[in-house]
Amino acid sequence: MGQRIKIKALLESDETNIDVTVKGWVRTFRNNQFIALNDGSTNNNVQIVVDFENTDAALLKRITTGAALSVTGTVVPSLGKGQKIDIKAKEIEILGDSDPEKYPLQPKKHSLEFLREIAHLRFRTNTFGAIFRVRNSLSFAVHQFFQERGFVYLHTPVITASDAEGAGEAFKVTNLDLDNLPRTDSGEIDYKQDFFGKATNLTVSGQLEGELGAMALSDIYTFGPTFRAENSNTTRHLAEFWMIEPEMAFYDLDDNMDLAEALLKYVIKYALDKNREDIEFLSQRLQDEDKQKPQNERSEMTLLEKLEFCLENDFVRLTYTEAIDILKDSTPNKKKKFQYLVEGWGTDLQSEHERYLVEKHFKKPVILTDYPKEIKAFYMRQNEPDANGRETVRAMDILFPGIGEIVGGSQREERLDRLEKRMDEMGIPKEELWWYLDTRRFGACPHAGFGLGFERLVLFVTGMGNIRDVIPFPRFPKNAEF
Repeated sequence: MGQRIKIKALLESDETNIDVTVKGWVRTFRNNQFIALNDGSTNNNVQIVVDFENTDAALLKRITTGAALSVTGTVVPSLGKGQKIDIKAKEIEILGDSDPEKYPLQPKKHSLEFLREIAHLRFRTNTFGAIFRVRNSLSFAVHQFFQERGFVYLHTPVITASDAEGAGEAFKVTNLDLDNLPRTDSGEIDYKQDFFGKATNLTVSGQLEGELGAMALSDIYTFGPTFRAENSNTTRHLAEFWMIEPEMAFYDLDDNMDLAEALLKYVIKYALDKNREDIEFLSQRLQDEDKQKPQNERSEMTLLEKLEFCLENDFVRLTYTEAIDILKDSTPNKKKKFQYLVEGWGTDLQSEHERYLVEKHFKKPVILTDYPKEIKAFYMRQNEPDANGRETVRAMDILFPGIGEIVGGSQREERLDRLEKRMDEMGIPKEELWWYLDTRRFGACPHAGFGLGFERLVLFVTGMGNIRDVIPFPRFPKNAEF
């Protein structure tokens, strides 16, 4: 009995005339002689050569697309094109049959929409095999980056009573009987009778709790699921997604930008080194798709070029005010080509504006800073008003080609009086966030942090067009299958 080996390792080794066992699923079986077997460790299949004249006909009949096999045989140099080695089968065991009449994945190209409907089987296709191996590497690289820098990985709660963004689009968590809700005398739902004794929801961000950790451990990061009950059916939104949120004590905005740029470059480089083959496959897939599009919609860069572009260029840093001036004077704005015209200072930038700055104007990744106070969250540190009396905050957004914003962060407001005043202005109840305000009462210090939406990162590195294709089991309005 040969030693079991993963197909990726087998194809990377040059050893022949050894006996091995491989296990995997049949991709194709042709001429009753050649099995293409895949175990998910790589997109490349190993070819099994069957001595069909001396193999039971009933067994051959059961070797169908999707069936799981265990094959023991000798590794020999391949006589065919496209592969260096074959396995000459000595023993074939069928571990699981697959009815070819019913198996939905046939050896042909399937649409991504169709594959979303069978998300439980889509991992078996080359595209999704590549995507989820890349996702795995990016995830590992995120941890490695922070661990190498002495950060503490902190688990922040999934169930919380606070709404960090103030967006109010949270999923409620309750164990009250929905058919018989307890009411107060004034007719409102009586959450005192609920499991936690108060209204709770699924978290939209771990940031506020992350700040508490940073106020003792200096540098922390969270990496966990977050939830938004936004009824949004776009290619950029999910109801459940993963966020990476570092918080650092004694950091200012510049330190924050340096760290975020270093993180993005580190994880992209790691994926390129570790998953080159998968990324080359996805890059080719994109180029083939691009050929179907009209010339003006085609990408200027291949996926590999886009990733190298982010590694090779220092990110351009400019203020929101400078960006507005550039956008106002831009040709698409003057010719009214933007869907949302940039009227002037105070405009909330749309992704078309962000992409113009990155892809057309600077042709580099961009970090925008110092946004108007009015369009940003309450916890961002306020700048002194400028010469025109305009009020800004120490925010930063990192913009990438093809995707727009990938990171959002800020230096946090550490001055208690300023923070309380801002919360009053925005109608955020201070008594509910007493614990957050305590960090400003006892040993406050300058600190900063940011959020990186993990799926957006995976979307960027894989070149996929829809965020539902880079998370194993997407959750979106009217869909919670699997």
